[in-house]
Amino acid sequence: ASLHILKVEIGGDGQSTDGTEPSHMHYENDENYFRGYEWWLMKEAKKRNPKIKLIGLPWTFPGWIGKGENWPYDYPDVTVYYIVSWILGAKQYHDLDIDYIGIWNERAFSSKYIKLLRYTLDKHGLQQVRIIASDNLWEPVSFVLLLDSELHGVVDVIGAHYPGTKTVPNALLTKKKLWSSEDYSTFNDEVGAGCWARILNQNYVNGNMTSTIAWNLVASYYEELPFGRCGLMTAQEPWSGHYKVEAPIWITAHTTQFTQPGWSYLQVDGHLEGGGSFVALTDGLGNLTIIIETMTHNHSQCIRPPLPHFSVTPQRATFYLKGSFYMVEALQVWHSRLGFESGNSSLFQKLHPIKVCKGSFSLDLNVDEVYTLTTLKTGQKCSCPEPPPPHPFPSNYKDDFNIRNPPFSEAPNFADQTGVFEYFINASDPGDHVFTLRQVVVQRPITWASDADQTISLIGNFQWVNMTVTCDIYIEKKRDGGVFIAGRVDNGGIYVRRTKGVFFWVFADGTYRVTGDLAGEEILMKGLSGVRDSAWHTLTLNIQGTSASGLLNGYPLWDNVTISKPNNGWAAIGTRSFEFAQFDNFHVE
Repeated sequence: ASLHILKVEIGGDGQSTDGTEPSHMHYENDENYFRGYEWWLMKEAKKRNPKIKLIGLPWTFPGWIGKGENWPYDYPDVTVYYIVSWILGAKQYHDLDIDYIGIWNERAFSSKYIKLLRYTLDKHGLQQVRIIASDNLWEPVSFVLLLDSELHGVVDVIGAHYPGTKTVPNALLTKKKLWSSEDYSTFNDEVGAGCWARILNQNYVNGNMTSTIAWNLVASYYEELPFGRCGLMTAQEPWSGHYKVEAPIWITAHTTQFTQPGWSYLQVDGHLEGGGSFVALTDGLGNLTIIIETMTHNHSQCIRPPLPHFSVTPQRATFYLKGSFYMVEALQVWHSRLGFESGNSSLFQKLHPIKVCKGSFSLDLNVDEVYTLTTLKTGQKCSCPEPPPPHPFPSNYKDDFNIRNPPFSEAPNFADQTGVFEYFINASDPGDHVFTLRQVVVQRPITWASDADQTISLIGNFQWVNMTVTCDIYIEKKRDGGVFIAGRVDNGGIYVRRTKGVFFWVFADGTYRVTGDLAGEEILMKGLSGVRDSAWHTLTLNIQGTSASGLLNGYPLWDNVTISKPNNGWAAIGTRSFEFAQFDNFHVE
């Protein structure tokens, strides 16, 4: 894929579409630069391309940043300190140089905050870190930049999301670099590949954008969460190791293997007469790369925005090379054809070089094709070993969390949807529960989505119907603390607040409940359990057909509760509120 840019979330402990990512500062007096997967991911990216550009952008922030308000700009010095700490931590602990920093994903920006961010970056010797604003629409940021010369001086790039290949007059007037700083977000089949091919070209041709960033890199989250398989490739079975290099990867290669950051677009009208588009780029040292796409409307629709109708027909296109390119004698040719009717696509194939005669050449273009014509001879399509075959999540799965030096801060296969669940060493417990999994977010974050009021982490197979979930639990919060285990859990991501399932709760006051929802509003059964805080208990939830039962410490506590919906779903663990709690010896069958 030869990617030029990796943009990562600066985890803020809140829900950011398909889960939560942990913050480097859960609490005011807390700093840890080894949480989550983004540090690992950036280092892996640098191993493959040491020149890859790195961007950081927050979706959410820990609650202490807002001092109780759901807003990150009331104390701009605090937010700046938090973000600059992340950039410094990347360097100090991982030797990663962050190239660009964003403001707040798809939310409001504050001019005062951006100016203070620039000032503080410079003060810490981070002049090379560039600011991108505002990862939202073209306006109001473009208008504000034209009005505020100081802000104009500190913002380097205007980043817009899902611009539909178009920009606005004010953005052009700023003379700033224009980027589509989040785009694509489309199911990664052939139509997704067509979408990606079209916008990679037309974001420049129609909108003067010189960077296009795909959300997301790789679909490595449960497919039934929002925007399943909206990644450039798919790797959603860590338990089997199965993955699939989807068509959008090869579409990417058409551009990324034959250009680099620092190359320049030639300012030509890139619309083709019969529909479709082309771009031409040079390194300024004599190399030339032309990328052509002829995607038809119905085969290149992205998830957003709606695509106005247009037509593309087969055509013969003639190109004229002038100036320093007049002397080019031949161009290497790479070709893809997305085969919708036939069902067999030809992806990123090397064809015979094309001869350039007196600075011109012609090409017969069919529909739904991509061509790269280039002076570079470095393109490659590797043949890789077959990935392991797919298989579903294990139907009998255990985790005792007994790992002294875990490679990651969070346990595998658990997908946190509100709150953050981390490996924990229980220094005060000499017994069976030294190594546990602990929910660590104790204050509602500054949210981006509608996080639940409870914390929850999902695991397993969404298609599961009958199941037994067992887990040791430890309530830490006195009086009104509580935890649950659950099955047939039907929702997550941005829809986590409306999650249904079968939830078995125990509370520090000695009561229990069975509910049909995460919010705890649909009560199916309740009573006394004798559970208390600061003690370990074992919960077991058994769901068979339309009936559920629950055990406490191996003894029946409730049974014959009738279950109507949902019919299937994941297993889950979680807490009643943003509170400390521990889990151990998780088992689902």
